Amino acid sequence: MAKKSEKGSSSVYKVIELVGTSNTSWSDAAKNAIKSASKTLRDIRVAEVSKLDVKVGKNGEMIFRAKMKLSFKYHQE
Repeated sequence: MAKKSEKGSSSVYKVIELVGTSNTSWSDAAKNAIKSASKTLRDIRVAEVSKLDVKVGKNGEMIFRAKMKLSFKYHQE
């Protein structure tokens, strides 16, 4: 029979998908998504960017977008 894990030795993580935007860069788009998510999520661990694109407006303005998966530690309360 396998030994039971000691408290704190294993964790569970939840993964969500976000799209961050910025008028200046993809890097800022990713930072904006993480900054916004961190206002309501605890223990953010990893952000994996899966797609980068640019939305071009009618007047040629560009909006940089970073689509990402964000994982954070799941806490049961």
